[in-house]
Amino acid sequence: MSNQFNFKYTAPSMEERKEIDSIRRQYSPEFKTESKLEKLRRLDGLVKGTATIWSLVLGVIGCLIFGLGLAMVLEWNILLWGIVLMVIGSIPMAIAYPVYKVVLSKGKSKYGEEILKLSEELLNESDK
Repeated sequence: MSNQFNFKYTAPSMEERKEIDSIRRQYSPEFKTESKLEKLRRLDGLVKGTATIWSLVLGVIGCLIFGLGLAMVLEWNILLWGIVLMVIGSIPMAIAYPVYKVVLSKGKSKYGEEILKLSEELLNESDK
């Protein structure tokens, strides 16, 4: 029996190093750097997206309730309860757009100052 130790070392190639580094940056908080433009886009998307989601949820729920009431009237001949459900379903559909406007204005008032500050900084940087 010989006292021999064999060790084989292989280093990652440059392409593999770049891939490893890009994956590592996604999970490491110290590597996360968000540019001003990326932050501006994210905040703008947050303001508009939140309002859109709220209005879509209300509209879809109202449409489903309205559709159930319509089916009750047209297919199952349950006239009274079908009309009641249609009226109940039309309420969320009717308020979906006003809710969109309210949530949008709240988002603008909450993030508007930061968005304006970032956009002003970006415009001043591009003028130089």
